[in-house]
Amino acid sequence: MPASRRSLVIVLGVAAAVLIPAGLLVQTAVLGGRVARTERVVQDEPAQPEIPPLPPCGYGRERTAYRGYEDWQRTLLDTTYRLPRSYEPPDLVPISRLGLGTDEMLVRELVIDDLAALAAAAEEAGNPIDVTWAYRSFTTQRQVLETWTQQRGRDEALRIAARPGHSEHQLGTGLDFKTRGAPNVDVGWRSEPAGRWMRQHAWEFGFIETYPKDAEALTCYDHEPWHYRYFGRDVARQIRESGLTAREFLWRLQPHG
Repeated sequence: MPASRRSLVIVLGVAAAVLIPAGLLVQTAVLGGRVARTERVVQDEPAQPEIPPLPPCGYGRERTAYRGYEDWQRTLLDTTYRLPRSYEPPDLVPISRLGLGTDEMLVRELVIDDLAALAAAAEEAGNPIDVTWAYRSFTTQRQVLETWTQQRGRDEALRIAARPGHSEHQLGTGLDFKTRGAPNVDVGWRSEPAGRWMRQHAWEFGFIETYPKDAEALTCYDHEPWHYRYFGRDVARQIRESGLTAREFLWRLQPHG
């Protein structure tokens, strides 16, 4: 082949490579003095399944996907998803060692350090707190629901108390707080100094208010300013920054598709 023809082939080959869109695999060959080009589109990565809409607040009995003791940060519990009856964390310890609650009130040991830090910070801020409920077994939760049902009827009881298996208290990471020295707590705690302080700062220590105000359609339960679930500081920060309720955040972590 004359040098001029060889140069032309090289130039055409370079030009073809320049004009090839990204994402194409190109092969070139000289056929009868012409450059022949074959192209193969590189396949994209498989699309991730879309997250379906948050389920409505119906009453189901689906076992939650993440129900191992090591899954405590991503276990979704609501009016549909539940833990098995046998779920009882093996590392429960009394919170009385922190000067909180009573000897009968238990949490998972992994909660203790941040619970102690939370209580100390609240006291230093002039808003000392205490605990009214911690771990509740499947059987105890059934008794709680039965008591509310007798007092207020089944429909209202289901808005303020979870069915057995559906309660965050069974995780050993759900706690109900109050102002230290107060006989109990109610929805008005949201506006009290200790309740306001908790809403603003509890997440810094790993605790998230699970059932915030005006979010009943998302959480499936009435507002409970006293109820917090421990997620650990990193996950609690992520939930706080997301602007989502804990249920919405956890729904995104579930295995979809």
